[in-house]
Amino acid sequence: MTSTPAELVTPALLRGWRLSTEASGKEDRGTVLVIGGARSTPGAVMLAGLAGLRVGAGRLTMGLAESAAIAVAVAIPESGVVGLLEEDGGIDGGAAGKLLESDLSTASAVVIGPGLDDAEQAAALLRSVVPLLGEKTQVVLDAFALGVLPGLPELYDTLAGRLVLTPNGAEILRLLEDEDADEDSLDLPKASMEVARKYSAVVSAHNVITSPDGRSWEVPAGNSGLGTSGSGDVLAGAVGGFLARGATPEQAACWGTYLHAVSGDRLSASRGPLSFLARELLEAMPPVIAELS
Repeated sequence: MTSTPAELVTPALLRGWRLSTEASGKEDRGTVLVIGGARSTPGAVMLAGLAGLRVGAGRLTMGLAESAAIAVAVAIPESGVVGLLEEDGGIDGGAAGKLLESDLSTASAVVIGPGLDDAEQAAALLRSVVPLLGEKTQVVLDAFALGVLPGLPELYDTLAGRLVLTPNGAEILRLLEDEDADEDSLDLPKASMEVARKYSAVVSAHNVITSPDGRSWEVPAGNSGLGTSGSGDVLAGAVGGFLARGATPEQAACWGTYLHAVSGDRLSASRGPLSFLARELLEAMPPVIAELS
């Protein structure tokens, strides 16, 4: 299987590849479930969840450390919140599946990883929740949930064809299990394609989107200001929200990556390239979506 030249993600491309806006109720727009958020990092789940709602998902549920659950539920009244058992302030990954079982079986899309802080618990979390997913539930993996994936082949085989990965350069090397490679000299398009094929997943990495069938896209936008705390959580949540609405993994990754990058450019123009916060992306995204409708 050979790779094809990357296609630029432009407004014209997205207008011809948009999702239906005809929905009679929130159920028609899908449910996104975000799982992560240790005691010290509930904000990561909040950013991802709000991004999912901003791009049009109909319902949001968040699973995070029980000590932060009430505060998050009050802060985001549009969501349902499930408190997960903790171990040393992080999520007890092995216990999460049982607590989230009904949500996992009915969610349209699940985002796993924002705010996780322990590799062993992240692996336990994936083992706990993936077997309980609905047959058509699509999945986004981010942060620690990415780093442990190489050791879980039985799980990524189960998710083949309905998985999106949002790695940075270091995480791409981890996914390829290449300890000798240097991130600074990484051939991103080539490495992303290797990851996509290895895990039968769509990959969004630094504005390059790759599919395991050899197709690729590039978003000609974005700036250094997007390298800020919480920015990746917004991206993962946006992709999850588009998946919940019925997008294919490739479509969701292209829409989410474009929206994230262009929103960052507009904030950079008005506030300076290093002066905007990830939470401000949530307010910048709706006008970009409106222009594409």
